[in-house]
Amino acid sequence: MTDQTSKKKILILTSDAGFGHRSAANALKAALEQKYGDQGDITIVNPLDDPRTPAFLRDSEEDYTRLVRNAPDLYRFGYKASDAEIPSAIIESVLTLALYEVMGELVREHQPDVIASTYPMYQAPLVAYFGLNDICVPLVVVVTDLVSVHRIWFEPDVDRCLVPTEVVRDLALKHGVDAKKIHITGIPVSPHFANNTRGKEDIRAALGWDPYLPAFLAVGSQRVDRMVDTLNVLNHFGLPLQAAATAGRDQDLLEKLKQIEWHIPFRAYGYVDNMPDMMLAADAIISKAGGLVVTESLACGLPVMLIDAIPGQEEGNRDFVLQHGAGVYVEKPMQVLEALSDWMRQDSRGLKQAAENAKAAGRPNAAMDAADLIWKAALDGPGGGQPISELRRTRLIDLLTRNQIKWERKPKPAQEK
Repeated sequence: MTDQTSKKKILILTSDAGFGHRSAANALKAALEQKYGDQGDITIVNPLDDPRTPAFLRDSEEDYTRLVRNAPDLYRFGYKASDAEIPSAIIESVLTLALYEVMGELVREHQPDVIASTYPMYQAPLVAYFGLNDICVPLVVVVTDLVSVHRIWFEPDVDRCLVPTEVVRDLALKHGVDAKKIHITGIPVSPHFANNTRGKEDIRAALGWDPYLPAFLAVGSQRVDRMVDTLNVLNHFGLPLQAAATAGRDQDLLEKLKQIEWHIPFRAYGYVDNMPDMMLAADAIISKAGGLVVTESLACGLPVMLIDAIPGQEEGNRDFVLQHGAGVYVEKPMQVLEALSDWMRQDSRGLKQAAENAKAAGRPNAAMDAADLIWKAALDGPGGGQPISELRRTRLIDLLTRNQIKWERKPKPAQEK
């Protein structure tokens, strides 16, 4: 048994804006626990839930949901307009002001040996806090979109930057991250995908599904438009198949699904904690182009029928799927019908080919690979990151002082290493 004082303390920072950031954090925690057991003390924290965080950031997760659903064109404009040098510098300054003290308190409370971040808002305030207080905690950034990645993800003064694809590696280089710090791991997904040894029929039987009918899994929430229309096409398609849908915590969607007169075997779920099993049991998935759901689908060789893509980051995920022949993008019921026909004809030849393409593009071991790099950072201590420049230090002190934020280092607690 490992002595509690000798455990490596790993702090994973995430957010609940969308499901992907939290899912990546959970996958990292599961992988670290599987590989390193009681050698590590792993904690996941969402700083936006912290009561010390300013209200406009605490509310940003719900604001994000409303904006992408009700004003997608406005969101697209804001995303693209802010993904430039001067606007992103302003955003990073605002985040530093808003989260500097919160990050300092989290570091003092948890005293981590390494910090991993699966959300882009935390890098700037953490680097500022470390740099101004001469604190050396390795910072590992884990990017959770496949192609279209906002520049605020990329902070040159981190220790490691874990990216999903060559495209994102090039973006990291473009925005000043040293090549030695960049590692292509894929987006972390549950180790359950890589560990699975059961066949689809066995998993379906355990879920109460028909073991032998082709199965379509729809993943929805209030962020996903067109889900009900898409499922209605499956309901009247005419070929033997079954479907299941998860509505997350969207009770309105769940009720809509239950009120439909189904002509195929169908199961509706709310929030589930066995999504990997459901994905492994399915033959195809219906979803929006979220980075994690796309990555998880590819990890288990699951063809993707994309029915929505949030402007900005998810459009790149959509294009990645299409370029690899791992799925289709549909916006109208007729397109759904055409895609189903293409997939299901000739003994499901099209569906099988899409599954092969998805498997070839997937990285089921991404969480394990990322866990190794995070663990190594904890063992090695800081080294990849460089002290901030004197010019940056001066500007940060001026920014914080003008806004009446105390930046001076507080005395270390007696137990701090």
